[in-house]
Amino acid sequence: MASGCVGTGRGRWFAFIGLVSVAAVTLVATASPAEAARKKRRQVSGGYAPPYAAMVVDAKSGRTLHAVNEDAARIPASITKVMTLYLLFEQLERGRLSMDSPLRVSANAAREAPSKIGFEPGETIAVRDAILALITKSANDVATTVAENVGGSEDEFARMMTARARSLGMSRTTFYNAHGLPHDPPNITTARDLTILARAIQERFPRYYPMFGTRVFNYAGGAYRNHNKLLGRIEGVDGIKTGYTRASGFNLMTSAKADGRHVVSVVLGGRSGAARDKVMADLVVAALPRATSGGRSAPMVAEAPEPQPERARIAAPAVAPEPPARPAAIAQAAAAQAVVAQAPEPAPMPVPRPRIEPELPAAARAYAATPTTTPIAPPRAISASAGQPLQLSGMRPVSATTTPSAMRWSIGAPAADGKVLRPPANVDTTSSIAKVAEPAPAAQVALAQPEPRKIEASEPKPAARPVEKAAPASKWVIQLGATDDESKARDILARARAKAAGPLADASPFTQKVESRGTTLYRARFAGFEESKDAEKACAQLKRGGFACFATRG
Repeated sequence: MASGCVGTGRGRWFAFIGLVSVAAVTLVATASPAEAARKKRRQVSGGYAPPYAAMVVDAKSGRTLHAVNEDAARIPASITKVMTLYLLFEQLERGRLSMDSPLRVSANAAREAPSKIGFEPGETIAVRDAILALITKSANDVATTVAENVGGSEDEFARMMTARARSLGMSRTTFYNAHGLPHDPPNITTARDLTILARAIQERFPRYYPMFGTRVFNYAGGAYRNHNKLLGRIEGVDGIKTGYTRASGFNLMTSAKADGRHVVSVVLGGRSGAARDKVMADLVVAALPRATSGGRSAPMVAEAPEPQPERARIAAPAVAPEPPARPAAIAQAAAAQAVVAQAPEPAPMPVPRPRIEPELPAAARAYAATPTTTPIAPPRAISASAGQPLQLSGMRPVSATTTPSAMRWSIGAPAADGKVLRPPANVDTTSSIAKVAEPAPAAQVALAQPEPRKIEASEPKPAARPVEKAAPASKWVIQLGATDDESKARDILARARAKAAGPLADASPFTQKVESRGTTLYRARFAGFEESKDAEKACAQLKRGGFACFATRG
């Protein structure tokens, strides 16, 4: 009896030991690979440190309020779509497209990787919806659709984008596609160049820019929320675009207006969306109180003249043929085109700028510890055809410098009724952000229309005017810019003469009317220089005074 009990106890003991052994072996066999995978994931995520860059500019004065690696080459990712929208806005302004024009989706566009709406080949999307899809969803299939309908092909549209970037002064930016997805070589830009684009698209297209404040876009049964989470969270933020690829990191371009102040900011290479947003919120909150609250003192970003402007090919809608022009109009138009053809291309101007070494906000400090060496893409030929903002109480103020600007232009024409275009009823725009002021009717400029335009001979100006319209005889002249309003061109000349009275004492100011792509422009110029060195000397003094200019033969 005792023997049986002992045997039974031993059996139970051996069975228990066996079960424990089997469980231990199973645990080791299953836990080791999982643990190794977890360690591997921790190593990968912890080592992700995309190259960082940032810049904040006072849009009214042109001062640089913050800059880190601002001229280093970076990948813009979906911020590329801001330039895509810039070219689309141009088509609207020139009357080649309307908000209701259908854009046809090709098989190539439908194959694009997400983020996307998910169109089938042959479907169409209206221009208005395409704009909102790019702003909110950052839809890659829509970006390619825009490129193919406006440029005829994706490659041609990319060349148009690069040409426009160059004309705006974005000298270190090259585009290879319209959406910002990975490409070999990749789209390349800098934080400085993107601040130029952020200012230019607002100044050039005040009628369309408010659409960047769209919070939710309702389309075909879907609700697409804007990826820019600072909208409605940081007071004054009114746009404009986010971006991300593995190579670029998390990017963000913003514009903020409050209490009469306006700053544009760019952050590139964030380690995560949340980290990027905190850095940007930190920068905006710190920079806005230091921005100019008075009137504008910086010239607007301008497009430089292009020797042979690209001609966009519109696939839709079809444009009705124009009626025959009268012989007199043809002769006058030909003469105007001859003037444009003879205009020389200004040589690229180096932009000297003192180096800024600011103390970084806490959230940004980790990014700038190590210099980066992101390779710059080879030159490409251009076709002629929820968190709180970080506390900055210990941050030392950044010394401000003046950011030189390119030539001036006047803003694009507002709507015929003088009102700013607003998003349609299917768009939720509820937000505490500052509203964009509507343009004054006095600033209206006629858009280029597809109908034939009567060209009138200009009337001679009274002798009391300080600026002569006819070009005086001169071997060398200085050009300061070109606007679509002659009075603005005269104002540029008057302010330039007041700034550099010495070298311009014997110079003769005049405006020169030219026709470019169906738009009338007035060049602001000074004549009276017999030697190139005299013209260059006067231009150098004007540059020191904040003017952009170049010397050319008369």
